[in-house]
Amino acid sequence: MSEEIKNEAVSEEISSSFIDDFIIEDLAEGGRCEGMKVHTRFPPEPNGYLHIGHAKAIYVDFGTAERFNGICNLRMDDTNPTKEDVEYVDAIKEDIHWLGYDWEDRFYYASDYFEDMYNGAVELIKKGLAYVCELTPDQMREMRGDLTTPAQSPYRDRPMEESLDLFARMRAGEFEDGRMTLRAKIDLASGNFNMRDPVIYRINHMPHHRTGTKWCIYPMYDFAHPIEDAMEHITHSLCSLEFEDHRPLYDWVINNVTLPAKPRQIEFARLGINNTVMSKRKLRALVEGGYVSGWDDPRMPTICGLRRRGYTPASIRNFSVRNGVSKVNSTVEYSFLEHCLREDLNLTAKRVMGVLNPVKLILTNYPEDRTETFEVENNPNRPEDGTRTVTFGRELYIEAEDFMETPVKGYFRLFPGNEVRLKTTYVVKCTGCKKDENGNVVEVYAEYDPESRGGNPADGRKIKSTIHWVDAKNAEDAEIRLYDNLFTVEDPDAGDFLELLNPDSLKVLTGCKVEAGLKTAKPPGESFQFMRQGYFCVDNKDSAEDHLVFNRSVSLKDGFKKKK
Repeated sequence: MSEEIKNEAVSEEISSSFIDDFIIEDLAEGGRCEGMKVHTRFPPEPNGYLHIGHAKAIYVDFGTAERFNGICNLRMDDTNPTKEDVEYVDAIKEDIHWLGYDWEDRFYYASDYFEDMYNGAVELIKKGLAYVCELTPDQMREMRGDLTTPAQSPYRDRPMEESLDLFARMRAGEFEDGRMTLRAKIDLASGNFNMRDPVIYRINHMPHHRTGTKWCIYPMYDFAHPIEDAMEHITHSLCSLEFEDHRPLYDWVINNVTLPAKPRQIEFARLGINNTVMSKRKLRALVEGGYVSGWDDPRMPTICGLRRRGYTPASIRNFSVRNGVSKVNSTVEYSFLEHCLREDLNLTAKRVMGVLNPVKLILTNYPEDRTETFEVENNPNRPEDGTRTVTFGRELYIEAEDFMETPVKGYFRLFPGNEVRLKTTYVVKCTGCKKDENGNVVEVYAEYDPESRGGNPADGRKIKSTIHWVDAKNAEDAEIRLYDNLFTVEDPDAGDFLELLNPDSLKVLTGCKVEAGLKTAKPPGESFQFMRQGYFCVDNKDSAEDHLVFNRSVSLKDGFKKKK
């Protein structure tokens, strides 16, 4: 991980996990990895964009290697040409680098090993451990048996020479898709159905994004994965819990194919988050159906979507660290992810003033031709970030909600006769307002106290409320996008997720007013706290010099309840 990301991260105690315990055991004297360097890998399939669940896996794979002074490979699992694309490969690399991890020169593709996999399959046939089967997928399902009945295949005892010939002809393209498969010959009566002579090769004439039409047979993941790991001398193959029942097949391939290494597979629980979906199929449906603006829509749980929304690498890393590594699947509150972002941005984000629903405030006793400047702190948590200069004049913009003609109980902001402090500048006393023909307030009037510069009245009287403002003369127009959960329920996977979309997940506000200095704000990576409103960043896609667009990353209010 880059030093920059390390330094940004909130300091957290990283407790040892069961994965670390296994590795310590393997590295110990007499262990299976004694004297070896820990070597892991992250093997995404390039058929979609990475999401927050992948960020957890990236942390486990790269982070584990990092803790043991080892190394981690990046490998594209491109054994299925049907849905893979170079676009996804480039996006995956960009996301991992953004999170702060690097694979140096260890970037591979599963397709790099297609010849090795083919040779491994031939070796199994020659050993009597694989055979060509002509059952259709439907027939195979019908004959797979149950817990008390073994599976069947009339081709299981096919002579080795015949399977070798047919397998070579499969590679040569003589047979149509689905006509034949190559199956491992293991145990048709196994209680683990993954071991009931699983298919290890199938025919697929679709061109591959790297190898073109060179291959028309492709290995199944359960066969390819252990060979890829062994060819790269991986010591510990860390994968999600769904592969726990596949581990016997992983070990079977490792033990029966001649390979240069014997990796160990260790499984950990996936990360689930409420109020969202993380299935690539469902995320693709959201994109292709136009329900979101793309894979990087800030409402999406994709890493590029979170980046566009204003999430930081440090916040995502801390989220992964603090959720820990477990053997039990669980669902985490989305509010905890937001909590991790608030923690980070509270330390690093520059404080500015932005008015989302503006109404003009006119100081009737302030000279029309006068302009003052004030120095405002950029971040109270970081004095080293210094101050900035803001202008102040007779006409300002304030939030419409900061004025109430007839105040309710407990309302201490502007209403006729009441005083408030304008952030950093003066105390003002409301004298009234102006309305349009529909009764909407269009201007608020007040008088300023010239003896209160800096916000402190000379006579020491107490002011109960402070509000933010923007100088009307120098304000910049901005579009503000407010985001909420994409779904209306905590578990959209439990129903038709497309019927559970939140119609209020995006609200677009136009005509907002922000400090003049924000015109030069640049994406990505620069975050701001709009006082009393939340944390915002410049949209890295739609914002332009003549059209500022800010995304709200997260509100100021923290909905996550810490355990006592």
